[in-house]
Amino acid sequence: MSDYRFFDRLRADAAAERRAIVAGLLASAPAIAPKHFYDPVGCALFGAICELPEYYLTRAEREILAAHNDELAGSFPNSTVLVEFGSGSASKTRLIIEGFLRNQNRLRYVPIDICRTVLEESSLELLRDYLNLEVVAVAAEYREGLEYVRNEAGGSKLLLWLGSNVGNFHRAEAGEFLRNVRVAMTLADRMLVGIDLRKDRAILEPAYDDSQGMTAEFNRNLLVRINRELSGHFDLETFSHRAVYNERIGRIEMYLVSTCPQRVHIEDLHLEVQFTAGEAIHTENSYKYSLAEIDALAAAAGFQIERQWFDAEGRFSVNVLAPKPHA
Repeated sequence: MSDYRFFDRLRADAAAERRAIVAGLLASAPAIAPKHFYDPVGCALFGAICELPEYYLTRAEREILAAHNDELAGSFPNSTVLVEFGSGSASKTRLIIEGFLRNQNRLRYVPIDICRTVLEESSLELLRDYLNLEVVAVAAEYREGLEYVRNEAGGSKLLLWLGSNVGNFHRAEAGEFLRNVRVAMTLADRMLVGIDLRKDRAILEPAYDDSQGMTAEFNRNLLVRINRELSGHFDLETFSHRAVYNERIGRIEMYLVSTCPQRVHIEDLHLEVQFTAGEAIHTENSYKYSLAEIDALAAAAGFQIERQWFDAEGRFSVNVLAPKPHA
């Protein structure tokens, strides 16, 4: 298929991954990196979470993109390339693709995602639905994906980082990643970043602890993976899902909490982990931003905010970042 290319840049380092899991589980505050959520089951669960009534983020961002996709596309020259970090199912990205295809004859789209299965499925669906689209799919983590952008993407670029994926980084790490992106951009390029806003815990906590238990299943899937891939013996019934908004820091924190004293053996790691009742494994953060924090993040990374849009209820922001000269 001439309009489709697939590059696998995922660098499997099983030994390093195992060391990281051991270190995380044995830490004084046990933790597992959230990238381990995204096996095919986890990717499918997250896709379902995005459609839940409590999970307002997807609807709010889609509302913004639907309202401004033509305005966005019209501000770029013909032959602009779309590059997306963490593309997932690319359901919202379709709005941007459609806007660009109304403004230029052909479009190259470069989705970058850690989940090979979802990446390939979504790429082929896009090709079926848009005749004038070329897809260059890159299976990679952010760092390797950025390396591809720097070396291969070419042309005028709009880089997409949607879904408030920025929130999964600690604030300093988010700034560092954006600075690295800035280095890979020309002054003519732009970056479109979806960022969730600080708001009342009564809205935030249900978005990460839904009534159907979908997010709880997504969270426990980390333990399912360890059981399946590392011969672990986690009893899922003895770990509860908890999502709490830390208002001082401005982030949702997700945990798996041991409901009883227990020892868990993980055969392939030659590891036994002891948990007290109430002890938690920290699995994810999702930082929320004030407008001042968005300004500071952009400025520290060498950008200025060129445009900023909000949904009707003021819950979510989509920001067009322009590189500052000599940043």
